[in-house]
This record gives sequence, C-alpha cells and structure tokens, in this order.
Amino acid sequence: MDFLQELGIEGTQSGAYCGEWLECSGDWLETHNPATGEVIAKVRMATAAEYDRCVDAATEAFGRWRTLPAPQRGEIVRRIGEAMREKKDALGRLITLEMGKIVQEGWGEVQECIDIADFAVGLSRQLYGLTMPSERPGHSMKEQWHPLGTVGIVTAFNFPMAVWAWNSMLAYVCGDACVWKPSPKTPLCAIGLTNVVRPVLEAEGFGALASMVVGSNEEVAERMLTDERMPLVSFTGSSQVGKYVAGKVAGRFGKTILECGGNNAIIVMPDADLDMVLPATLFGAVGTAGQRCTTTRRLLVHEDVADEVEQRLLRAYEDVRIGDPMDENTLCGPLIDEVAMANMEKSIEACKAEGGELLRGGGRVRLDGALAGGNFVVPAIMRAQNHFQTVQDETFAPLLYLIRVKDLDHALELHNGVPQGLSSAIFTSSVRDAERFLSAVGSDCGIANVNIGTSGAEIGGAFGGEKDTGGGRESGSDAWKAYMRRQTNTVNWSTELPLAQGIEFQ
Repeated sequence: MDFLQELGIEGTQSGAYCGEWLECSGDWLETHNPATGEVIAKVRMATAAEYDRCVDAATEAFGRWRTLPAPQRGEIVRRIGEAMREKKDALGRLITLEMGKIVQEGWGEVQECIDIADFAVGLSRQLYGLTMPSERPGHSMKEQWHPLGTVGIVTAFNFPMAVWAWNSMLAYVCGDACVWKPSPKTPLCAIGLTNVVRPVLEAEGFGALASMVVGSNEEVAERMLTDERMPLVSFTGSSQVGKYVAGKVAGRFGKTILECGGNNAIIVMPDADLDMVLPATLFGAVGTAGQRCTTTRRLLVHEDVADEVEQRLLRAYEDVRIGDPMDENTLCGPLIDEVAMANMEKSIEACKAEGGELLRGGGRVRLDGALAGGNFVVPAIMRAQNHFQTVQDETFAPLLYLIRVKDLDHALELHNGVPQGLSSAIFTSSVRDAERFLSAVGSDCGIANVNIGTSGAEIGGAFGGEKDTGGGRESGSDAWKAYMRRQTNTVNWSTELPLAQGIEFQ
C-alpha cells in the first residue's frame, strides 16, 4: 500500500522514538487489519530501559523548549500542522487500515489534528494571566502561567491520532515536552504520525519533544504513572482503568487529565423534528462501529412518538452498508478485534436475560473475499430499561437501547441515572425544554447539545465529562491551563513593608 511507504512504515518497526528511533529489545507486537484479520506489520516493543531513555530525552528537550517565547513555539506548531495537512490522505487511510473506522472518519480524525494545531498557534499569543488589586499600598499583584514539564499521553485505539494531537499541540505551545504511549492495538498510527511530525521538530533540534513508546503495561504504563519526571499524565480509556491511573498518579502528587467512559443519551421530545433525530441517532450509534466515547448508547424517547421513532430507526438500520472501511460508500466498518465482538454478544444476551428485547441486529457478519476474516457485526437495537445493568455499563460496540419516557422530568431522571457523564443531547422545538436541559438541573454531562447528536464534538470547546468519565478537559476553551503551572506574583514598589490582613509585627 503506497500510503504506508509514504509514512515510512515497513514490515517491522521500532517501538520507541526520542529524537531518534531506538533499537528496542522488548517483545514483538503484531498489529492486524480488523477488516481482514491479516497482519499488517510487527513492532518491537520498548523495555523499561528504553522508556527511561525516551523520558530523559524529552525532559532534556523541555529544559530548552520552555525558554523559547510562546509565539516562536507556536510557529513551529504551525509547521507541524502543515506537515499533517500534507499527509492527511495517507494518515487517514492508515487509521482506517489499522483501526477500522470508515475512511471518511479517518480523514476527519486527521482534520481534528490539523484543526487543533491551528487553534494552538493562535493560543500561543493568548496564554493570558491576570492582574488584581493588592490590599497593601505600594504593591501590585499578578498571575502568570509557566510550562509544566514532560507530559505523558496514554491514548486509546478508537482515536489513535486525534487524542495525541489534542494534548500535544496544546502542550507544545505551553512549553512542555510529550511522551506518547499509544494503544497496543494501533501502534502503526502512532509511528506514522510521529514520522510526519518529527522532521519539523528535528530541524529545530527538538525531536525528543515528540517521544513515543510502544510497550507493555508492566514495562511502560506502570512506570509512567509513578514517574516523578512526569508532572502530568493524560489518560484516555475505560473508567475502571482511569480510577487506577488517578490513584497512582495522585499518590506522587502528580496531575491527571482523565477521559474515560461514556453512556450517552439522546432525549426525544414529542415536538422534536424526527427528520433530524434519525440521522443524528444513526451516526451517533453506528459511527465508528459504536467505538466512540461519545457514541449514542441510549435513546430516551417520549412515549407519544416512541413507536414512530422505533419504526423509522429499524428501516434506517436496514440501509446501513457494512463492509470495507476503505470504500467511501461504507457506513459501518469492523470492530477492533474478536474481544469487542464477544463483548457485544455478551451484552445483548445479558440484556435479554434482564428483560430486554432485541429488535434488530447482533451477530457476526460474514463478508465475501478478503473481508471474510474481519470483525464485522450487525448494528443492534434493543428495547430496554434504564436500570438494567447492561444499560448502566458501557459496551464499546454499535448497540443502541430504546427506552420510553413519560415527560422531561422522567427523561432527565433516567438520563442522569448512569455512572458516566460525558455527552448528551435533546431534540425539541421548545425553548423552555432546551434551556432546562442545559441548566444546572438538566444534563449532568460535560457536553450537552440541543438538536444535534452526542457525537462529533468540535475542537473549539473543552472536551470531557463528569462522574465516571473522569472530569478531565482537553482541546479548546481554557483546557490549556492543565498543561501549565499557575504562579501568583506580588511586587512591593514602595519603601514600606506592610503585612496583609493588617497584621502588626513589631
């Protein structure tokens, strides 16, 4: 495949970069095409010693990088964005090949990388502090922000490039270095993107800012969590693992950005435009084969329109084209692996045992030719109740639960009645219902939308959620503050030394 050669990917790869590719000595890791089951390449994983070399190199580069004025750092990030723009097609196809999302979504993910680089360039001239009045005469006070250090970035397979870019582009303009531990399910995406980014940084003598380590949990991940050289760890993954990460990093007074599970719902009110509800639900539930943290997992439909919505969805699901994710007409590609397929089937059976009803889908799809060994499933719709344990848990697959509600009060009770709190949406023509959904007594999620779905966030807003989602924020708004340390400064320009709070100390 020409795009692999374009990105410098061969049959065997080193799994560690720190300004140069290292000769790794860990185990070999095979990466597979989820659409065919075929081995794409083998990656030699890093050991603890090679991880240490990468962190040392990144920390040394940070010491020099933080002294550059932020606008100069922004100029280098601008060039990184241009490099990604030039390789957008190849990078998007690599995501599709290794992760399995349809190629339109692969290109869209790379566009997110480019967009956050553009955002970060402007941010490099806007890392604003504050001034505030001092209570003491002849004194001034201000607040400023300084680079934090070396940032550990642990990414999941479902967005194997964008999440690194969300973190790294902001970290770079803030003056930080990064060490990336990608998912072992998508190491080639990390290697390919590193090969695109590193020439820009190497030309400036800062290649180690983009350090990357493919390794096991024992050799790499555990060391990262306890590594005193790493003041911040950004983790994307399950809520269960996120809780473990939070405890380990907090144990050394490190900081975390946690982007964990979602159990996202759309509320459909009687006055909703059902012609809008349908495509929003379809993309939210089936896009990326249900493997987004913002995937629509629950549809809370008012009983007055529930039958019509159900019938429309069942007809629409019949038209979902499942197949080769490289084909631009495909809407649903494969799941990442056999484990994901088994988990979907377990959830369907468990929901049935609780009283749920399978309306459509489930089961493996056997496609012709080279795709016969792929991880394809039929997107499923089930009638269910919100309190079912299977509904309370997140299944990373195209499995949508239809739940009937009586009114907005009932809908909000069920909507908020799950452990996770990432993304949410309501479809309504009522300003009152919309504003209530967005109010303090409405959705308890980090993202709340009106008349659009739960999936497809823009980079301009801070991305993240509450409760078991972890509370982290990445991407836009003032998420940059997580990558810096705050410093309050007081300057006495008088010839006296008054104390605060009027204290007299003679």
